[in-house]
Amino acid sequence: MPPRPPSPTLSLDLIARAHPQKIADDPSALALLTDADMAPDLAAMLARRLSPEGGLWVFAYGSLLWNPEFAFSEKRVGTVRGWHRRFCLLQHRFRGTPERPGLVLALERGGLCRGVAFRLDEADPHATLMPVWRREMKGKGYEARWLSVATEEGPLPALTFVANRSSERYTGRLSDEALADKIAAACGHLGPSAEYLFRTVEACADLGIRDRHLWTLQTLVAERLERRAADGPP
Repeated sequence: MPPRPPSPTLSLDLIARAHPQKIADDPSALALLTDADMAPDLAAMLARRLSPEGGLWVFAYGSLLWNPEFAFSEKRVGTVRGWHRRFCLLQHRFRGTPERPGLVLALERGGLCRGVAFRLDEADPHATLMPVWRREMKGKGYEARWLSVATEEGPLPALTFVANRSSERYTGRLSDEALADKIAAACGHLGPSAEYLFRTVEACADLGIRDRHLWTLQTLVAERLERRAADGPP
């Protein structure tokens, strides 16, 4: 019996071959909250801040790992218990379309999640957090929580973003095969949904974080992209 060929490896080259065409932005695909809409909830969240003397921290587990878009003075690899990362939020814009929505990560109840806690300037917490609050909350897919992050230097309180189960974007728990189908097919004006997965896997690997959910999905998505690249986009 001939040896079994190795599983496809997700790569930027494979993603580009499977999604060669650019996608135009469609602002109507996702209604976004304004800063004025979001400011009261951010103020209320800061009022519930845990242990302010411990510093102002944000816990990253997905795209914030590789594209934080905020200045930070320190970062620590840490673990949040009682939550795990999972692709469970549809993305009808940015890395998907209404016809072929992509998927992004959120935290779901149960298990644990290893990620990175970033320390931010706390001179003006509201102004400091508004960029990341805007990014995560404007699409109404997340809820914000203060969670304890266990690090080698000790526990610290950090703001993070968990799945909003009442959101229309919430998928519930789909099978890995169903998630891979959606991720492999989706592309928006910021690029393919598979690139989001690749960048997150790459960032986790660089940090020594191995997440079974991500590693399983990258293999399944690569298989689908290989077929798409060979057959041509539908």
